[in-house]
Amino acid sequence: RLYFLYEAYDDYWNMTPHRGDIFEVAIDADLSGGNYYQNPQRDGWADNHFNHKGVHAQNYHIFTPPGDGRDWCMIMGCQPWIKEFPWANAAYHHTFKEGEGGNLTLECWITPFDYAPYDGPSQAVVSDLKENTIIGLSWAILDYDENSDKDEGFWNLSHNTTMDTYGSMLCAFRLMPIESFLLKPLEAQWSFTVLDMTHRLVAFKDLSRGNITSWLWDFGDSTISTKQNPIHQYNETGEFVVILTVDGPEGKARHIKVRDV
Repeated sequence: RLYFLYEAYDDYWNMTPHRGDIFEVAIDADLSGGNYYQNPQRDGWADNHFNHKGVHAQNYHIFTPPGDGRDWCMIMGCQPWIKEFPWANAAYHHTFKEGEGGNLTLECWITPFDYAPYDGPSQAVVSDLKENTIIGLSWAILDYDENSDKDEGFWNLSHNTTMDTYGSMLCAFRLMPIESFLLKPLEAQWSFTVLDMTHRLVAFKDLSRGNITSWLWDFGDSTISTKQNPIHQYNETGEFVVILTVDGPEGKARHIKVRDV
């Protein structure tokens, strides 16, 4: 998920149902690029809309604010389901009314997709967001001071208005890791994969962070291992409480999973 905190002041907030002030966000998480709005090789509007528009990159027209009874955003594509929970959510805070000035705070999160079809999430592919990788992302602010089609201001981060339809025009954003001063000096974490269900063979993977010099696995069946990434065979079928304890110059940490394995 991508989280946004949007804070703005306007002297005239427009909540007109067919237009209104907009915070527009476009995201191409896998850098597939190209035109995500229209493919000239497709046969007509319907073919483009239902099979191409917003499928490999998504565009959110977030209403600031939506006003009375309107959805929080409009998806410029064939997949309006991506704005619904659990794929997205939004919350606003303001005290002004239609046409008044004041401060607006918006917090929202969205889920980028490498493939977001019209049919719904069952066949969709959620983008794999990893630290230190590059994604395509941009936003624009559309300011309408009255109930008309003419905007009073348009600001675009990518400096190219085709960012709303063309993934290659989005800015390159690096997904930065959490700043070191916000992290614990030593933190234990791990995952597991069942290699052979019949023979109860499980591979454990250490995901701990920090300067680690030793590992101690308690598999929950009265057996242990001091390997970093052990493979363990359980003698009996069951659910187990598994504990990984790590040691290093900066101390000790552990991570427990209760009956996940």
